[in-house]
Amino acid sequence: MKKGLACYDRVDVEPGECIKVKGKIQFDAKGFAVNVGKDSNTLMLHFNPRFDCQGDVNTFVCNSKEDGVWGEEDRKADFPFQHGDKIEICFSFDEAEAPVKFPEAEFKFPNRLGMEKIEYLAVEGDFKVKAIKFS
Repeated sequence: MKKGLACYDRVDVEPGECIKVKGKIQFDAKGFAVNVGKDSNTLMLHFNPRFDCQGDVNTFVCNSKEDGVWGEEDRKADFPFQHGDKIEICFSFDEAEAPVKFPEAEFKFPNRLGMEKIEYLAVEGDFKVKAIKFS
């Protein structure tokens, strides 16, 4: 799912701070992913909305990855996204969880790896990044 890859591997986000990813979902989107963590092999959160991808339809899948090994997927069928949507998603975290806030909804994923800061951010797939803001 590398199409449209934007990668930032020198970020420094502390607990309680927010990474706002603003952009547009492509009209023919199959899916996209936002990854946050230490690096591409150690992810606190893999946030992966799937329109029609890997056997999933209108589902978002979240997971973590430690030393290149994926954890157990968490699937949600409450799918708030539409093709062509302009959206802003806020990723934050604390010692217990990593809340994801997007239009009309919020999802909480556990901070399984106990990460104390985010140093890596990657956005890939059928999503055009317009802005990334740290606050």
